[in-house]
Amino acid sequence: MSITPFQVALWIELLAAGLGGLQGALFAAGEKHRRIDVLGVIVIGLAVSLGGSLLRDIVLNQPPVVIWMNWYLLVAAASAVLGMLLQPLLTRADWLITTLDAVVMGLFGAIAASKALSLGVGVSGALVVGVIGAIGGGILRDLILNRPISFLHVGTLYAVAAGAGAGAFILLAEFGTPTLIAGLVCVVVTTVVRLAAVHFDWTFPEQRALSPRRSSSPRPAATND
Repeated sequence: MSITPFQVALWIELLAAGLGGLQGALFAAGEKHRRIDVLGVIVIGLAVSLGGSLLRDIVLNQPPVVIWMNWYLLVAAASAVLGMLLQPLLTRADWLITTLDAVVMGLFGAIAASKALSLGVGVSGALVVGVIGAIGGGILRDLILNRPISFLHVGTLYAVAAGAGAGAFILLAEFGTPTLIAGLVCVVVTTVVRLAAVHFDWTFPEQRALSPRRSSSPRPAATND
């Protein structure tokens, strides 16, 4: 596959940042038992919105676009405020937060994988970068809230959904599919896998400590022949 310049439109990246800020703020505002103040809700919204892009650019050794371009911070902050204001109206809409989370993962996964491929990163590396971009915001959110990191504990295939979407994007890119179409497929695959895992409670088997098997019957006594 030939290397092409990074061509994801600015409005797509800002859409991902906006949805990320909205979802992060909705999530944080719903954590009533943690007594998060207004600033905390906005910070968590920013973390979800900008975390994936920040980690992606660090891994790719690129200037973090969320720092160098003002629009990212403005859109993410405005979306976080909007999410905080809407949360009281959506107290029972957990499905909306989960759906937004899956869509945001798909968007950031497609953008990250596209950028990696445009810089000449190999297929395997681009897949890793795509997953990092997809789940980076969620990682920062969980660290800030001191929660178990979503993709490291028994859950609903968080990283698997991100990898499936990024993998679909890379496969289509290898066959010359336009970036916009490949990105849309990435979002759909990520969202479907994530929501199906939540609905059907798909998980990997839980790791358990191995204990030595004890024999139920006594060993025969030694005899001298």
